[in-house]
Amino acid sequence: MKVIDHNELFKGQDYLRQFETKKEFELPCTPEEVSSVSEYTKTADYMQKNFARTALTINPAKACQPIGAMLCACGFENTLNFVQGSQGCVAYFRSHLSRHFKEPVAAVSSSMTEDAAVFGGLNNLLEGLENAYNLYKPDMIAMSTTCMAEVIGDDLSAYIKQAKEKGCVPHYMMVPFAHTPSFVGSHITGYDNMLKGILSAVTPEKKPEKTGRINIIPGFETYTGNIREVKRLMSLMGQPCMVLADTSDSMDSPNTGQYRLYPGGTPLEEAKTAINAEATFSLQKYATVKTGEFIKEVWGQGFYALPMPVGIRKMDEFLDTISSLCGKPIPQEIDDERGSAVDAMIDSHPYIHGKRFAMVGDHDLLLGIMSFVIEMGGESIHVVCTNGDKSFEADAYQLLSSSPHGKNGKVYIAKDMWHLRSLMFNEPVDLLIGNSYAKFLWQDTSTPLIRVGFSAV
Repeated sequence: MKVIDHNELFKGQDYLRQFETKKEFELPCTPEEVSSVSEYTKTADYMQKNFARTALTINPAKACQPIGAMLCACGFENTLNFVQGSQGCVAYFRSHLSRHFKEPVAAVSSSMTEDAAVFGGLNNLLEGLENAYNLYKPDMIAMSTTCMAEVIGDDLSAYIKQAKEKGCVPHYMMVPFAHTPSFVGSHITGYDNMLKGILSAVTPEKKPEKTGRINIIPGFETYTGNIREVKRLMSLMGQPCMVLADTSDSMDSPNTGQYRLYPGGTPLEEAKTAINAEATFSLQKYATVKTGEFIKEVWGQGFYALPMPVGIRKMDEFLDTISSLCGKPIPQEIDDERGSAVDAMIDSHPYIHGKRFAMVGDHDLLLGIMSFVIEMGGESIHVVCTNGDKSFEADAYQLLSSSPHGKNGKVYIAKDMWHLRSLMFNEPVDLLIGNSYAKFLWQDTSTPLIRVGFSAV
């Protein structure tokens, strides 16, 4: 039997008639009414109503906590993601990560259903842990939760303890966990919660002596090449480093023609020595808030939240901080590369200078993009951060005020892409920067989209 591709199948007369018949239910208004309402949504009057809404979110620029927790766990060697929740949620997390990175993402679920919602998810967790350990032979199982487990109040710490007492997994096995309810926070919160959980699990009882190495946390990094570049720069400076939650290979593994369940990741034995580093540097301040507190309070180690090294200014700050604190000079090779980047920026400057930008994304990425746009002479007019807070708002305005090119910029926290749509119709811009979900803004406003950030479409 010939299976017809969907692009051809839905052009068939049967489907066309079906689509036409369904319009009376799906499109009860006339084309004229639809056009009239569509035009109204572009007006200043509608924008005022749009910004007054509080009980509805439309196309937010964020994902939920477990996605961040899963990406973090994928950055550790031989580690299996275990999600205490329903299969449907985990399928969503896996597909989003797989579609962005174009890599298979291993994760298992405790397959909670209605009975678990009533009686609790302990039995699902016990059986799931035992099956996962016996089938997939991980060295570490990183556990996160979905909304269902959080709403009914599953106690992961107590459940894991029972699982070890019942022999579902060995007593010596590390099973770090993070409570990651999707109804609060976002993917960067989940990343932070899981990283803190994993570092708590790998921390030895006794603090070893310092070795001169530094730890680097990339944060919710959606481009594996950035992690490799940071390691290259540290190598050029002669500074030994270890990347914690290193996804450069697990999310960009070589194609050898043979599937590997656990490619790459920070070796667990090395992660246990992270406590004896000279200091820990985070490249995403807002994705490592709780982790930073843990490192300072429990490890007694210096923790430095550096800016995401996007553009000249942010990269200079990153390298200068490393050089100053570690006593490592910046080599000529890096200086030469900086000169080449500056030359390219000067060559491109006439095309960007004076252009108006709208941008939407995560805290740290937005701060990096804003800095780079300012360096190129562009104006960051609309800056939308759905999961932003007052601290981010202050950081963003401080950056905008550092240059004449930022004087017209405005920052919007806790706003979504439907808010941005109103802004772009009433205060048009030349270019839009955002992830692939911003394509709807591009389609509606005809503003060219520069795709940057995490997305699965």
